[in-house]
Amino acid sequence: MDAIPSWEEIRRGDTTDIYFLRTMEVLRNVGKDRVRVKAEAFVKRFPDAYEYGILSGMDEMLSLLAGREADVRAMEEGSLFLVGEPVLCIEGPYGAFCEMETAMLGVICQASGIATRASRIKHLARDKTILSFGARRMHPALSTIIDRSAFIGGVDGVSVVRSAEYLGETPMGTMPHALILVLGDTVAALRAFDGAVDPKVPRVCLIDTLQDEKFEAVRAAEALGEKLAAVRLDTPSSRRGDFRRLFQEVRWELDLRGYSHVRLLASGGLGEEDIRNLYDVADGFGVGTALSNAPTLDFALDIVEVEGVPFAKRGKQSGGKQVLRCPSCGLRKVTPEFDVPQLCPCGAAMEGLLLPAMREGKVVAPVRSPRDLRRKVLDQVARFHAGRPAESSPPRRTPRGAGTSGKER
Repeated sequence: MDAIPSWEEIRRGDTTDIYFLRTMEVLRNVGKDRVRVKAEAFVKRFPDAYEYGILSGMDEMLSLLAGREADVRAMEEGSLFLVGEPVLCIEGPYGAFCEMETAMLGVICQASGIATRASRIKHLARDKTILSFGARRMHPALSTIIDRSAFIGGVDGVSVVRSAEYLGETPMGTMPHALILVLGDTVAALRAFDGAVDPKVPRVCLIDTLQDEKFEAVRAAEALGEKLAAVRLDTPSSRRGDFRRLFQEVRWELDLRGYSHVRLLASGGLGEEDIRNLYDVADGFGVGTALSNAPTLDFALDIVEVEGVPFAKRGKQSGGKQVLRCPSCGLRKVTPEFDVPQLCPCGAAMEGLLLPAMREGKVVAPVRSPRDLRRKVLDQVARFHAGRPAESSPPRRTPRGAGTSGKER
């Protein structure tokens, strides 16, 4: 048996929690495995100071139910949602999907966690480039899932070859410290890179391997001139000191010598606070562990209706539901599933967000490209943050060379 389960094994239920198998054994024994239920997935609290989530992984989640007696209504992939809002509702004989619950939740919990963290990081970075460098922090079998979720959430590019191919994008990356160490010198490595790699690939020099960053940056700029697109600082924490000040020094030295075209990129264990602190001195960020190890969004899947009768456990609201959103002012509310369409207090007609995604085991949800989904997420996050206090936004870039309301805003 391989350590990595195949998709066939997952769909067969081999990765389920044992109590679901025992539940099915009991239900079959008493002739109740065909009892028809509705079950809804939602998050009751977000990690850290999150105010919203981004739904991701719905394509894989639905494929787990393909061919089963299940109807699904769900928010679309890439939808922004709030605490307590059901993001999907499954209806069918309980035995049709009982053994899939572990896998279904695992898929959307991790994918949504990564997409949500990526959306937060991209919001902080605004117009600055964000690259996903997190594949090396997780099992390689997860690399494409990690990068897809991060890309949908808003990152501008990914470094892993297979992930980029899957997304229809070009993989993005520079040079490792290993190249410089093998060749013995930063500029020697840069010249060798320039002489071997496709000219379409931007020339970006890693400048923290052997010498002081500002002098290595100047050496790289003098070596390639206008061909040098950027330098990357991956300075280890033991040598980093004031990382922001280090960027300011490098910028000053390059500008002073006429190399203002050279961009400054940051990497090396960066998180949200680092991006907030470096926003106005860096032009782009490579983010790894903060994305690949993003906190999961803890979805629960709860039965809310049995044989057409509203019925839920303590602490949960019985009956199928709909999530309404006003496209004009952004007001959101959860209502009983079959409530008549409502008008928002602002006068606009509210729209339902839970849409048909699967009928009798066949996917009916529209398929959108990763780039379209990314645009959708960026637009939703921008609207959510519109009108927020100015101090919550990143600072503006200084000139080079100078010293839950239930409402979607």
